[in-house]
Amino acid sequence: MSILSKAFALLLAVWAANAFAHVTSTGVASLDVDRGKLSYRIVLTLADADALYVPFLMRRDPRVIEDIRSYARFAIDGEACVPTDAAIRNEGTAKIALTMELSCPKSVGALRMRDDWPEVLGAHFQTVLTVNVAGRVAGQFALVEDRREVVLPLNAPVAVGWLYFIRLGAEHILSGPDHLLFLLALLALSRDAWQIVKIVTGFTVAHSLTLSLATMGWVDVPSRVVEPLIAASIVWVAVENLVAPSSAGRRWLVASIFGLVHGLGFAGGLMELGLPREALVRALVGFNLGVELGQLAFVAVAMPAVVLLAKPQRFLRLLRALSAIAAAM
Repeated sequence: MSILSKAFALLLAVWAANAFAHVTSTGVASLDVDRGKLSYRIVLTLADADALYVPFLMRRDPRVIEDIRSYARFAIDGEACVPTDAAIRNEGTAKIALTMELSCPKSVGALRMRDDWPEVLGAHFQTVLTVNVAGRVAGQFALVEDRREVVLPLNAPVAVGWLYFIRLGAEHILSGPDHLLFLLALLALSRDAWQIVKIVTGFTVAHSLTLSLATMGWVDVPSRVVEPLIAASIVWVAVENLVAPSSAGRRWLVASIFGLVHGLGFAGGLMELGLPREALVRALVGFNLGVELGQLAFVAVAMPAVVLLAKPQRFLRLLRALSAIAAAM
């Protein structure tokens, strides 16, 4: 059994034990600034929201309107913006959109944004916020557990740079156990560096292709189709580890085929930012680079560590058991 197989089994054991220990849900928000008027919108996925709060969202409870006013607060140049209207709307069957209009006493200066949604949506809730000033992207922020407030100068909007998209791509791959589990399952039967290169290259080229096509709007596959296919790819590879371990030689082909599906999954994270057309090329290149750097960092850091811990005894049975667990998950 190869060293990478041992690494896969041990990493899978750790992932299985911790997969549900730190669940992070994400709201995708936008803020449109037009002089002293603000339009705020956040889309929540019901399946990710705190179970205790979902009934309030689904029946459009009036208390949610108050929550919009209380947990998303804005001020310009030190003076608070006042909510003038708020609403709750269904976004299909699985999502809810919360909107709010605000009027601000001032229109120039530092825009201060405060996000306290974790108080009702769970401690590990995070908001990805895009701020548009006069119809153009002026800044994008990840409001996380230890960073609930950000400031953006309205008189000198910050352009969305390469580093943001590189970081976004790296975070997307490293925070997605499905993609990492698939990658590890693919590499589990690899026996030399050349096989690893072929697998990683096939996966990279394939997901870069569909990521680009989907983000540019040339391919549109609903998430209700993409997400089950990503799960199916993990099942396929895990079962193949069990019943056909001799198939390692064609793993690069499997990686390429399923990489097309995973690229559509990556595109979901990028498309939800609502970027203007002129920002897409920078976003695509930076996001792809971030995904690749995240993958390489994960393999480079995790593999040597688990190889040192892996024990050859009882390993074949362990690999089979953990591959079955991966397929079940």
